[in-house]
Amino acid sequence: MQLFTGPLSMFGAKAEIAALEKGLAFERVMVPFDRDDRYAPRHPEVLRINPKQQVPVLIHGAVELFDSTQIFEYFEDLKPHPALWPSGAAARAQARKLEHLADEVFFPNVVQLFGLQEAMQSAPAIAACAACARHYEAMEGLLAGQDHLAGDYSYADIALYMAHVFADRKGAGMTEATPRLVAWRERVGQRVAVRKVVGPMMKFLASQGRPVPRFLQSHLSA
Repeated sequence: MQLFTGPLSMFGAKAEIAALEKGLAFERVMVPFDRDDRYAPRHPEVLRINPKQQVPVLIHGAVELFDSTQIFEYFEDLKPHPALWPSGAAARAQARKLEHLADEVFFPNVVQLFGLQEAMQSAPAIAACAACARHYEAMEGLLAGQDHLAGDYSYADIALYMAHVFADRKGAGMTEATPRLVAWRERVGQRVAVRKVVGPMMKFLASQGRPVPRFLQSHLSA
């Protein structure tokens, strides 16, 4: 199994964390990023497999996938235990919805901030940060009676955690307004698989002279 990812790939990190949580053996193939966090894949397999020309890309025998959520589903079918979707159709549907919201509703606001770092007081940047804050508030409500977003730890937690890492980097971090979500972030961030993936990412940022989020600076001395 080969997983093509990049040093600052949010979606690649999702897939890598999931593989580690599942205990799957894989070779990580690193594809470069450019200075502005945009994809610059130079590996021919990425270009061949993914029409979007982006990482992650997974190759496992005859299986070739290029979407982090589809990679999640493949991992779950390949190795059902430990389960990373909850049991029961309704619970799985909720977890899948939360994972989709993290990728397709929350993260696009973060992507918008990538090009607004010199204009964080502009109307588009303020609107993007406000949208992130509303998402945090909604997730705060889910954590009123449970430790993770969909009950047990799941792909939904992996997706939001990694999206939030980038949100914090770009100026849309959590605040004291969502204390349960901050505590959730600490729980998820202490998982071995998460630390194995996020640690090298933070060290890469530091090696480039780029800021590391305060809540992740402990990785620099690990």
